[in-house]
Amino acid sequence: MTLPPVANKVPKVDTLHGDIRQDDYFWLREKDNPEVTAYLRAENAYTAEVMKPTETFQEALYQELLARIKEDDSSVPYRRGAHFYYSRTEKGKQYPIYCRKAGSLDAPEEVTLDLNAMAEGHPFFSLGAYTVSDDGDLLAYTTDITGFREYTLYVKDLRTGRLLPRTIERVASVAWAADNLTIFYVTEDEAKRPYRLWQYRPGVAGSDLIYEETDALFRIGVERSRSRAYLFLGAGSFTSSEWRYIPAHDPAAVWRMLMPREKDHEYAVDHGNSGGNGAGGDRFYIRTNGGGRRNFRLVSVPVDDPRPARFTELIPHRDDVMLEDVEVFADHYVAHEREGGLIRLRITALAHGTSHHVEFPEPTYEVSADANAEFITRMYRFRYQSLITPASVFDYDTITRERTLLKQTVVLGGYDPARYRSERLHATAPDGALVPISLVCRKETPRDGTAPMLLTGYGAYGMPYPVTFSSNRLSLLDRGFTIAIGHVRGGGELGKRWHDSGRMMNKRNTFTDFIAVGEHLVKEGYTATERLVIEGGSAGGLLIGAVLNMRPDLCRAAILRVPFVDVINTMLDESLPLTVGEFEEWGNPKIREQYEYMKTYCPYTNLGARAYPSILVKTSLNDSQVMYWEPAKWVAKLRALNAGAPATLFKINMDAGHGGASGRYDYLREIALDYAWVLNPPARQ
Repeated sequence: MTLPPVANKVPKVDTLHGDIRQDDYFWLREKDNPEVTAYLRAENAYTAEVMKPTETFQEALYQELLARIKEDDSSVPYRRGAHFYYSRTEKGKQYPIYCRKAGSLDAPEEVTLDLNAMAEGHPFFSLGAYTVSDDGDLLAYTTDITGFREYTLYVKDLRTGRLLPRTIERVASVAWAADNLTIFYVTEDEAKRPYRLWQYRPGVAGSDLIYEETDALFRIGVERSRSRAYLFLGAGSFTSSEWRYIPAHDPAAVWRMLMPREKDHEYAVDHGNSGGNGAGGDRFYIRTNGGGRRNFRLVSVPVDDPRPARFTELIPHRDDVMLEDVEVFADHYVAHEREGGLIRLRITALAHGTSHHVEFPEPTYEVSADANAEFITRMYRFRYQSLITPASVFDYDTITRERTLLKQTVVLGGYDPARYRSERLHATAPDGALVPISLVCRKETPRDGTAPMLLTGYGAYGMPYPVTFSSNRLSLLDRGFTIAIGHVRGGGELGKRWHDSGRMMNKRNTFTDFIAVGEHLVKEGYTATERLVIEGGSAGGLLIGAVLNMRPDLCRAAILRVPFVDVINTMLDESLPLTVGEFEEWGNPKIREQYEYMKTYCPYTNLGARAYPSILVKTSLNDSQVMYWEPAKWVAKLRALNAGAPATLFKINMDAGHGGASGRYDYLREIALDYAWVLNPPARQ
């Protein structure tokens, strides 16, 4: 019988707030240490050996997943300027091909970027920015070839197909000025914080530093308004924001402040024409939560005098409705409002201020903006999907209120949504809060406790867990599984207060919410404890890690993907990406009260000798968001405390980053392994 790897113990002792802390696995941070590489490879070998009996099943699952995908496919073209832009995929190729056509969809195709050719020789490849100058001649784009989300800027002359000679490293965002000659870009510091804005003219040596953000809590980004009239520079922390602007036609202009940052005030800005409520002229549209209005309201203000005293309120603040986003067009704006956990679209005509909502039919679903590059248009393009309905792109006529389906993702193999049902439920948390649950299963799936279930959650950063379609899930659903999502506190499903009640000194609510969801689903007969698998990734991996320590008996098995499990040590290391900025999400352990609270839930700190369920842990060596050593240390400590924890598997992608494999076929093979494990997890530890 193959035994699990044993990591060496090299004690590192620290004292904080009088508390002596010993970390036996700190040394696993040494990425270039051959012993670290050997340990990670040993974990991969152990996983491969344990999973070897499932290899034939994994291949069958891979072929099953692949058979549902239309391999030769294309996105819906969108117009920007004189061209229609789209991407397409070809059978057997891992990556999309980016294309455009001049003037008409009947025009000859021009390939702007073939990611397959660009990825040759690289086990990982990711496209970041992709933005074309106003005249359509120059393409600025960024790529990452390691998975560390460290992007390099290139400029391509689309008239000749040649790259300009200069490249720029560590680029986080890019925007063109209206002169077709000037690029503004933002670079990152050593901790991957976007902090410097530069001005650059392709073909001219050097760049000019325009702005440097010195507050380590803040990250900056540059963007262009849809109207093409303004460039915006945003600076934001998790609780505050600040915007500057210049006319896009005058890149040499001095960047003007819109509103200076202030504590607990977040806002976002867009540009448009005449406002509602009788206001007119050139205006900024501002989504703001200043003054304690946590769920945001919408105001407009004249561009030539954007003082708060000149604000005109267009959408008021509401305690039960979160104003998530606003998109401004020449004659209307579209507000994304979330109420009861569900998104709705509110369309408002600028000429007279009247509004209407776009309705959606299912009990749980997801709506998001699609490509809306044109400013002067009556059409709004959105993407609709649910746990049952494949991603569907619609054009919505804001005047006639007609919607036109442009494309629905094809699911090959005879998929029939009528065979499945989705539901929206609520579980009661220990403090009485009602926690939303989204779930999907086949219609004939019984509610007598015999159905297996995969329950997932996230609960961080105010981000709602998206209720999206996945053809991959059919491999579980058609084998009797129910898939459920617990919309726990810390996320944004019920607005800012839902986030606030699951962060900082309220973080434990996230974990007790998830436990309540699991218990509710068992109580109501959707599954049973011995048939429940729980799952989470990144901050959701923190969720699962904390729950496993609090209630190891909640489930049969658990998956932790790139999990944030070493909370205290990571939040003490300000050299790491994200740490300082996330003091406003998790707290700062250098503050005694916050340290003591973190200690109560940190998954690594609280590991013990317990009857843990079967566990699959996944990470990537080049992850820049959650460093590989967090799950590596967690697994090593778990094994040491639990006689090797042989039912724990640790799989490391040695060539990828936070999102795992970058190629679509490689990604499917990762899913096939996961599903083979979910369908046949080992016995409990």
